[in-house]
Amino acid sequence: MFESLSERLGQSLKNLAGQGQLTEDNIRDTLREVRRALLEADVALPVVRDFIEQVKELALGQEVLQSLDPGQAFVKIVNDQLIRVMGEENQGLNLHTRPPAVILMAGLQGAGKTTSVAKLSRFLQEREKKKVMVVSADVYRPAAIDQLETLAKEVKAEFFPSESHQKPVDIAQQALAEARRRHVDVLIVDTAGRLTVDEEMMAEIKQLHEAVEPVETLFVVDAMTGQDAANTAKAFSDALPLTGVILTKADGDSRGGAALSVRTITGKPIKFMGMGEKTDALELFHPERIASRILGMGDILSLVEEAERKLDKSKAERIAKKFKRGRAMDFEDLKDQFQQMRNMGGMTSLLDKLPGMGGLAKMTEDPTAIKQFKHMEALIDSMTVEERRKPELIRGSRKRRIAAGAGLEMQDLNRLLKQQKMMSKMMRKMRGKGGMQRMMRGLEGMGGQGGMGGPGGLPPGGFPGF
Repeated sequence: MFESLSERLGQSLKNLAGQGQLTEDNIRDTLREVRRALLEADVALPVVRDFIEQVKELALGQEVLQSLDPGQAFVKIVNDQLIRVMGEENQGLNLHTRPPAVILMAGLQGAGKTTSVAKLSRFLQEREKKKVMVVSADVYRPAAIDQLETLAKEVKAEFFPSESHQKPVDIAQQALAEARRRHVDVLIVDTAGRLTVDEEMMAEIKQLHEAVEPVETLFVVDAMTGQDAANTAKAFSDALPLTGVILTKADGDSRGGAALSVRTITGKPIKFMGMGEKTDALELFHPERIASRILGMGDILSLVEEAERKLDKSKAERIAKKFKRGRAMDFEDLKDQFQQMRNMGGMTSLLDKLPGMGGLAKMTEDPTAIKQFKHMEALIDSMTVEERRKPELIRGSRKRRIAAGAGLEMQDLNRLLKQQKMMSKMMRKMRGKGGMQRMMRGLEGMGGQGGMGGPGGLPPGGFPGF
């Protein structure tokens, strides 16, 4: 997420960080690069202009110019302005009303409204402990109602059936009456989208809004449309009393223009962002955490929160005890770690939230790297439970059987065995004073020793974080 913007901004700020002092000249040069980076990220021009003016004004202040580390002071200014542009802090849903609280979803066709309805339902049920009902008022798109019914079953939300011959207002009013009868906490209404903003669509959604009086009217927009996302959001904001925005497909948006533009253009907060296709891939939008990611400083808070929800604590504790005792990590542990990593959204999602790991996150998307992870899993799956727990048993005929069972060559298995030995050595180095430093030195040397890096192994410089 935001890879290209992060890379460009990082390089611009890095050049300034090495300066002994800030001057109008080096600030001007850096701001020129920052401006270019923002425009290439498809950030709306008015937003870019305001951003650059604010940063320039603050950077030329005496407090910064006389700072002991002016480069860092400048980075802090950029960070603070990124947060300001995106909305200061997360603004959650306002559900403080007599149940059922109605949430109306609006947006163009293809933006991901129906999927977002399912994600939001799961979010409200799992994290807010709400009883949720969903209904589709999209009577135009083929199979829209069936799609929502399927997703509702997946996330275990109550589904109110509707038919394509019904009027959207009638559907919404009947669903609201049924939600009251069933004592539902939240009713989410999925509306019809169009390929473009048109008067007919706006008139219909206005009628729906008047009929159900939602406490939240959320505009769903595709992050990958960049500046167009902000312009479309403005059109909806002019027609409807929007309360917030859901930014979808943010995991595929390497530029970040929509995230940096929507708040300023519409005046409405981004409340959530979709980070994948699965129904649990919905994150609260925290401007300060996103700014931190953009500047390559990671997002540890989000990572910790995600770990709390998704990791198997008993398995994590078992491996942690091994880690403390300096015992070798076996292939059973490694297989568990692959599963845990998938639960956390995969390697790319994991590294994206770690400080300074943006480059590695991008590297893990390399088809070669993905292929190597699959090979490792196939080899581990081909082992018996005893072999996974006691790697030293794997030799001779066992090696041939495991490699054949995985459909791979003997050299692939030998490489995996070597990697396991090296990881085990590093874990033993963790014992005692200065253990972490020794382990990191070991990691640095692995790339050139045919262990974790190099052809046929894991991607160069890549370390799976086990």
